[in-house]
Amino acid sequence: MFMCSKEKMEGTVFAPALEGIKHVKSEQGEILSQPFLDVCKHILPVIDKFGAAMALVKSDIGGNISRLEAKYSSNPAKFNCLYSLVQIEVETKTAKSSSSCTNGLLWLTRAMDFLLALFRNLIEHPDWAMSQACTDSYNKTLKKWHGWLASSSFTVAMKLAPDRKKFMEVIQGGGDVNADIEKFCTTFSPYLEENHKFLARFGLDDMKAS
Repeated sequence: MFMCSKEKMEGTVFAPALEGIKHVKSEQGEILSQPFLDVCKHILPVIDKFGAAMALVKSDIGGNISRLEAKYSSNPAKFNCLYSLVQIEVETKTAKSSSSCTNGLLWLTRAMDFLLALFRNLIEHPDWAMSQACTDSYNKTLKKWHGWLASSSFTVAMKLAPDRKKFMEVIQGGGDVNADIEKFCTTFSPYLEENHKFLARFGLDDMKAS
């Protein structure tokens, strides 16, 4: 059984994430903590392929996953649903703290928004250089939430973006990378939208960075 599922996962670097997305929601339609975080984790190897250009994004995503996972692990039954991590902080009025799980979920969601915009750019604008694809997706997603410092660091990092053709070859593996990117963006973006809507209900979707 295990071998069989392993074989099926051969393909592009998106294969594990695509498999994981199937388990993100409970039968009741709630986003589950660990499966959601696992999908985000499965995207880290994709970010690795960008090299130094994405080091900041990778450490940010990794740090926020770790923060949310640590809280989840402290009581898996209580925090089985992703939003329970936020609700408890809303009740204790700690949601706006920079070290809160709410803050972690918000920035994790925004970073994933950025990556989805970038992946879409790669398939919708085959003529764009990687740096253009990165900058455009940054401007559409993260930029408005970043202060001068974060924004400057990001602009510098984008100059290290890898050659687009080489990058696409590396992430292709043994599958159809354009189809997998399209599928990943289409199936994962509704969860990100749901996160934003949930956070917005408590006025927590517009926190900024310095």
